[in-house]
Amino acid sequence: MPPSALQWLSLVGVIWLQSINGTNSNFPAYSSQFKHLLSLSQVQLNNLAFASDAGKLFGWFSGIAADYLPLWLVLMIGSILGLIGYGFQFLLLLNIISSLLYWQVFILCVLAGNSVCWINTVCYTVTIRNFPSCHRVAVGLSTSYLALSPKVYTDMVDFVSPSPPIRRARAYLLLNSISPLVVSTLAAPLVRDIHIRKAEEIHGGLTVMFVITIATGVFAVISSLGSISSELSPWIHVMCTGMLLAAPLLIPVAATIRETLEGKWWIKRVWRVSDVDLEEVGVGERDQIEVIKEGEMGVKEEIGVKLMIKRVEFWLYFFVYMFGATLGMVFLNNLGQIAESRGHSTASFLVSLSSSFGFFGRLMPSLLDYYFSKSKYMVSQAGAMVTLMAPMAGSFFLLLSTTNLSLYISTAIIGICSGALTSIAVSTTSELFGTKNFSVNHNIVVANIPIGSLLFGYLAALLYGREGNVGDGRCMGIECYRNTFIIWGFFCLLGTLLAFVLYARTRNFYFQKLR
Repeated sequence: MPPSALQWLSLVGVIWLQSINGTNSNFPAYSSQFKHLLSLSQVQLNNLAFASDAGKLFGWFSGIAADYLPLWLVLMIGSILGLIGYGFQFLLLLNIISSLLYWQVFILCVLAGNSVCWINTVCYTVTIRNFPSCHRVAVGLSTSYLALSPKVYTDMVDFVSPSPPIRRARAYLLLNSISPLVVSTLAAPLVRDIHIRKAEEIHGGLTVMFVITIATGVFAVISSLGSISSELSPWIHVMCTGMLLAAPLLIPVAATIRETLEGKWWIKRVWRVSDVDLEEVGVGERDQIEVIKEGEMGVKEEIGVKLMIKRVEFWLYFFVYMFGATLGMVFLNNLGQIAESRGHSTASFLVSLSSSFGFFGRLMPSLLDYYFSKSKYMVSQAGAMVTLMAPMAGSFFLLLSTTNLSLYISTAIIGICSGALTSIAVSTTSELFGTKNFSVNHNIVVANIPIGSLLFGYLAALLYGREGNVGDGRCMGIECYRNTFIIWGFFCLLGTLLAFVLYARTRNFYFQKLR
């Protein structure tokens, strides 16, 4: 198979992995059943949500492993950790295991949360290595499918177990445990380093990939709408989603056909360090050169962890991420209780809604970067964070309204903004601190997620418990989360201010990139 087809196959494998790796996002879909079945308080339930995020505190293990182990092995380790973590939770809800203590369930949630880091590390590493000239675009495009993951799981659950709620909870946990393992097994041969190709060939394929990705997102949003979703049978949802996830295979197939017709399988294309175009040489004529022109990726220096944590930019970036993307994730983790307090029988619709809009949120930065990266009107990564944090803060205050419409609008906006912030974060880490130590550096950055989850989630649980009934601990009404939304909104405003400071400190860096 020609190198160009293998290169695109690696991206297809990453897309498949990302589309099933958002298992943590499924927590609100079964959290209420978990709470009632195990007789948990809101604080205890919040601790389990935190445990899933706490697994990211150990995500740097996956970064180190990616430097010393084959990527396929790192991938399989992550999927096996998820099988153990979610599998035992599934057996618990199935009443096959009934002797687990609360701290043991907590450890299982940590294990399951850590599994996500291993798969993400492989996805980011493969994309950055195989698409060095446009890694920001490729990473953003592929990570958009991570936001689609809850939608994928919801469609599968609707297909295999539409009701009752306890069966849906079991279905979510069963799929959380086996889906990553199955897809990782299929994608393992694809996730490897591929020879660098010509930029124009990459850009042509990216154009087609954007069309497929946008079509996937449009379908996800439309099929998430209540009236349309109820009219379509579950098997139609699953079939259409499966076809759209398989559509990116058209690009490596087309690349194979093209190079077969051209008869260029034996040609290697190499990068030159100078400013001239790429050069074609025959096999055996010289060793392949894999040097990228200085400044091609916008990285001026490679920074290790010790130096990174001493920089002011790191801490600004760390807290902007915490008060933005992490805060949005905590909101999504609490959607189950938020929906219940407002009288919704299930949070599946809200989870699917946030997933669909989060998909476009993650895709939007890469789309803008693809078409406007060389434009003088292009906003820097830090500047984009400012523009995303502001409407997100407003959404938390909009949630103070009692109408369902305000809940839907706020959920969509928070999904878009938190998704975009997460997508931006991947490329921001590599640009500010380099790509050589990216696997470890980015896992240090995302350590803010469990910290923020504990801080914001525990606060929400305490305020919820204060307003809840003494008997069963449940809380009904807008008052359950009113103070929480106000506090979250002010934290998000603080994050907006910090993002502006980060923008001011890094403005010269991005200005030099556009020159």
